[in-house]
Amino acid sequence: MKIALHRKPKGVSSQYRTTLTFKKDMQRNWTLYLLFLPILLHVIIFKYVPMYGTIIAFKDFRPNLGIWGSPWVGFKHFIKFFNEPIFDRLLQNTLRLSVFGFIFGLPFPILFAILLHEIPFKKLKNTVQTISIFPHFVSTVVVCGIIRTFCASDGLFNTILNSLGIHLGKPLLQIPEAFAPIFIGSNIWAAVGWGSLIYIAAIGGVDPEVYDAAAIDGAGRLQKIWYIMLPSIKPVFTLQLIMSVGGLLNVGSEKILLLYNETIYSKADVISTYLYRKGLIDMSFSYSAAIDLLNAVIAFILTLIANSICRKVNDISLF
Repeated sequence: MKIALHRKPKGVSSQYRTTLTFKKDMQRNWTLYLLFLPILLHVIIFKYVPMYGTIIAFKDFRPNLGIWGSPWVGFKHFIKFFNEPIFDRLLQNTLRLSVFGFIFGLPFPILFAILLHEIPFKKLKNTVQTISIFPHFVSTVVVCGIIRTFCASDGLFNTILNSLGIHLGKPLLQIPEAFAPIFIGSNIWAAVGWGSLIYIAAIGGVDPEVYDAAAIDGAGRLQKIWYIMLPSIKPVFTLQLIMSVGGLLNVGSEKILLLYNETIYSKADVISTYLYRKGLIDMSFSYSAAIDLLNAVIAFILTLIANSICRKVNDISLF
């Protein structure tokens, strides 16, 4: 009877063991936890604490009254955004840039990583990789300045088009239909080198003996890529895919604001640029908070859907 009294319930035992393991790990690796503490505090202070301010999306925020003193308006700002005359245009432009950027941008780092792996000369491989990563560290302002120069009437792109017999007679950034290719292409150019690093690491983790065994079995270069390299990066690709789907509506406003002008508003104006105008120029804090909250909720739902699909299809997911 005494033994029975001292037994722990089955539902508590696993939790008890987990807690005990965590305490032992903390005692053994307390220095690592101490190094992690500033990161944890940064996330809490700058990511979670500001979430308190999202309540102004449901209020008519007035700085003199404060968050709690401002009148409650419910879903007024959300309804107003859906009823905006330019809502359809904003949504179409956002989806056009994000979806096409997603479709064309996702494969390029994989292809580049495979091509780098296939270069037999180590010095050449390192040089190409270093050059490809460099655009990631260049300021967005500088990149947009280069793009504007290349897209000018007498710029590089117009010079090439003129040599091919295509005479536009004006800068490419004044042609609405040309904005999407310029924006997506420049994003791919800036991100392909940096984005390929994680795939290079995944490919480099494959045991060289696997390639040797495949070569003995008669596998050619393409067969090695298809049956060895691509399966090795499948988990990484799945995680990147899930996170990319979650950010479909988050088209970077900084680059668009530096590139667009009144002549291409019809194709370049997106939700994030509209949010910038309403929040920082018109000072409509509650309205802009409602739009941003709506974007976050949609991104969360898309992430859940993508995560669920990936987990069912190939048993790989974020959570």
